[in-house]
Amino acid sequence: QVQLVESGGGLVQAGGSLRLSCAASGRTFVNYAYVMGWFRQAPGKEREFVGSINWSGDTPNYADSVKGRFTISRDNAKSTVYLQMNSLKPEDTAVYYCATRKRWTAQYDYWGQGTQVSVSS
Repeated sequence: QVQLVESGGGLVQAGGSLRLSCAASGRTFVNYAYVMGWFRQAPGKEREFVGSINWSGDTPNYADSVKGRFTISRDNAKSTVYLQMNSLKPEDTAVYYCATRKRWTAQYDYWGQGTQVSVSS
């Protein structure tokens, strides 16, 4: 199995920036075999996809709502994925989760515990 630990959440004013980190570990985790993703869930809403990145970091995917503001990157030497969030808006307030899946599957199998991001107006 794979264990994921998120960090970096907090309270920030609208227009500010925040960087989330997610460290992966486990006997079966191999960097090149896993796609890393970020999701978020706002109060009273369903969990939604934010973005994902493959082992090489090429061609990341982003939800339309965060394109141009959020950037996903990964440091394979540290088995860590990052979510750099800029120009934050109040509607970005949510619990953010990192997740991972094997690149030959469609479903995310492992999830972190989540980290709270709150954006004030």
